[in-house]
Amino acid sequence: MSTRNLTVPSRALAVGAHADDVELGCGGTLAKWAAAGGEVHLCVLTDGSKGSWDPDADPAELLATRRQEQEAAAGVLGAKAVHFLDFVDGELHDGLAERAALSAVIREVRPEVVLGHDPWKRYRLHPDHRGAGFLTIDAIVAARDPHFYTGHGDPHRPDTLLLFEAEVEDHVEDIATHLDQKVAALLEHRTQWLNTMGIDPAHPDPTTFENKLREEAEQAAEDTPFAMAEAFKRISPL
Repeated sequence: MSTRNLTVPSRALAVGAHADDVELGCGGTLAKWAAAGGEVHLCVLTDGSKGSWDPDADPAELLATRRQEQEAAAGVLGAKAVHFLDFVDGELHDGLAERAALSAVIREVRPEVVLGHDPWKRYRLHPDHRGAGFLTIDAIVAARDPHFYTGHGDPHRPDTLLLFEAEVEDHVEDIATHLDQKVAALLEHRTQWLNTMGIDPAHPDPTTFENKLREEAEQAAEDTPFAMAEAFKRISPL
C-alpha cells in the first residue's frame, strides 16, 4: 500500500552523490517543505571534480564552480544549508571514514526525514550513486546507535528514509505547485546543462528538459489525486 504526503518535517536532510542529484531526485518535495516552514539541509558527498564531458575542463575550477552552483540551487529551493563532504568524484564508496563523516552530519542536523539514492536500483551505472545509497543507509544506522562514533555528537534516529529514483516506489509527494522551483534549481547547475540536461550552452533552450521533468512528475502522480508528484521508496521506522 502506498502512502502520500508526509507531515512537513521540522528538519529534513537530502543526501546526494553529486551537486544536482538532490534536485533531480527530490527538489520539488524539498521546496514544498521549505515553503511550509520545514528546515531543509542538503549534503553533497563528492567534490564534483569529474562532472564534465569536456576533456579540457580543469578539475579544480570545476570543483569550485559546482560548489557555487549548488549553493545557488539550494537557495532556490529554500534550503537552510548545504553540507559538502568533498570525497573524490567517481571514487565514492561506503567506507568507515565516509560513514563517520555522514553520520556526523546526521547527528548535527538531527533530521526527522532523510532522503537519498536507492542503492538497489537495477542497472544503475554510476558507482557513486550506488555508493551514496548504501552510505546513506549505513550512516543512518551509525548515527542512531550510541556505540558508533562516540566522539561525533549525540545519537540521533530519524523517523523516515525516502529513497529517490527507487526500484520499488510506495510513497508520493505532491509537487504540483513546486515543479517550477525544482526546474529553476536544476538550471543553476550550468556545468551540467550539456551532459545531464541535454541543453546546449551555446544555444540554451531548456524547454525540452523542462518538458521531460514535467512528464516524469505527471507519471509519478498517476493513480493519485495529484497533478504532479515525486515518488519514493519509504522506509520507516528506522
